[in-house]
Amino acid sequence: MLYFVLKYLHVVGAAVLLGTGAGIAFFMLAAHLGGKPAVIAGVARIVVIADFIFTATAVVVQPITGTLLVLNVGYSFWDGWIVWSIVLYVLTGALWLPVVWMQMRLRDLAVIATAEGKPLPKEYHRIFWLWFAFGIPAFTAVAIIMWLMIAKPQIGVF
Repeated sequence: MLYFVLKYLHVVGAAVLLGTGAGIAFFMLAAHLGGKPAVIAGVARIVVIADFIFTATAVVVQPITGTLLVLNVGYSFWDGWIVWSIVLYVLTGALWLPVVWMQMRLRDLAVIATAEGKPLPKEYHRIFWLWFAFGIPAFTAVAIIMWLMIAKPQIGVF
């Protein structure tokens, strides 16, 4: 029974990471393309909250449930698919942390633009495209991790 509980929590955590990432990207991009600072400010505010509630929770749960699954099932931490999952997970985290800061900065810049009745500043656009550039490899890495978890391919470590 422990295996199924751990597996369920691990799969749900992975789905939350992938789904929240896709949802956040969609809503931020849609708000950005609309070009209205007030809408961007509102969407970015919700996105930051969602990242802290859902993504951060899953980020904590994943390594715990993953480690417990490895120990429970008897996999080796040196199995290629596990090593690559961990490498990609660390990469994702290294990309995600600045993305959260960028989302907060985008939100703040949109709030200021709204309050002042001005267009979004150049800093907003620079940060937005940097946010977008960080998001693509982070999202791709999470998708690959999910594939690795499902397929468990026999691959080399390095």
